Amino acid sequence: MAMAANEIEELIKAAFPDAIIAIEDLRGDGDHYACNVVSHAFTGKNRVQQHQMVYKALGGRMGGTLHALALQTSAPQK
Repeated sequence: MAMAANEIEELIKAAFPDAIIAIEDLRGDGDHYACNVVSHAFTGKNRVQQHQMVYKALGGRMGGTLHALALQTSAPQK
């Protein structure tokens, strides 16, 4: 079962309202995405913590509805 890019964006935006999000469907199949998320919520967090925050926002869909997500996260540059 595939997941649309706008669904991913909505879930992330709900958790991180200030986020700037760019999503690319890597294969055109709705199963393999690359996602870049920039949010102030990531300030002071390491990369693993940032990714865990995004996975939590996705509500357990990773590995199920959402098969693969190449994730890049960062806090905004000052």
